[in-house]
Amino acid sequence: MNRGRKRGTMEHDFYQMYLEELEQIAPCTKQEELLLLEQLSQGREDAKARLIEGNLKQALEYAKEYENKGLSMGDLVQEANMALTLAVGGFTAGDFQDYLEREIKKAVEAAIEEQLAEARTEEEIAARVNVLQKVSQVMAEELGREATVEELAARMKMTGEEIKEIMKITLDAVNVMQAGRELEEDQE
Repeated sequence: MNRGRKRGTMEHDFYQMYLEELEQIAPCTKQEELLLLEQLSQGREDAKARLIEGNLKQALEYAKEYENKGLSMGDLVQEANMALTLAVGGFTAGDFQDYLEREIKKAVEAAIEEQLAEARTEEEIAARVNVLQKVSQVMAEELGREATVEELAARMKMTGEEIKEIMKITLDAVNVMQAGRELEEDQE
């Protein structure tokens, strides 16, 4: 079974359901927004809830601007909605829509940057694992035995702790892959 395709389809289905539910929610009018902001300044929680609900479509529009930039639409919507909630709770003065746009875009851009940074880190780790495996194979042939951590560290100009960390990552990845296979077999 292709889990990546299934996850993508399931995520798409949830997104479609979200869009359908969103159609049932009326956006805030400018007049309603002003009234709700006044009520919010007086501490009325129901005003906060309606401001959030009434701006969900606007949050979606801001999220759509970042489509295909590193996060799925589902993740973009989630980030935008969290930022919307925080923005409503943190608004004090000024133009609410400008504030909302700025806060949502800032949050979505930060999430995309975090995702890109994670991808770069994963690539760097994968490269280190590959190099360690190749060096280990070469040294095993040269020595006629498995190289020690200290020998590998000396050859790779790294510390023993760095070599152990790479080995741990490799072992963790193998364990995760094995657990995934077992889970798939149990589901079949």
